Amino acid sequence: MEHGSYQDQSKATFSLTDEDHTLANSLRFTLNQDSRVTFCGYSIPHPSDARVNIRVQTTGDAAREVLKDSCQDLMLMCQHVRSTFDQAVLDFKNQKNLEAVNIK
Repeated sequence: MEHGSYQDQSKATFSLTDEDHTLANSLRFTLNQDSRVTFCGYSIPHPSDARVNIRVQTTGDAAREVLKDSCQDLMLMCQHVRSTFDQAVLDFKNQKNLEAVNIK
């Protein structure tokens, strides 16, 4: 859910349900790497509420588009980490001659 102004789309707060610090802090990190972002922060209204509020303010671009771009950047980072990890496991198994052992 997006909370913002129709007149100024460069500032908005997004509420993400069923999320916690894991996604919120990762998104905050990727958003702060974007030169279009002037402010980004998140809060969790209550520990028992599985909801995260992410505030995004930009230099003029629509906050929704900047958030979407950051989500895509985060997805690419996660894919890179996963492929690097998988390759390291494969290299380790080959180095130690562990093909017969099923390490997952």
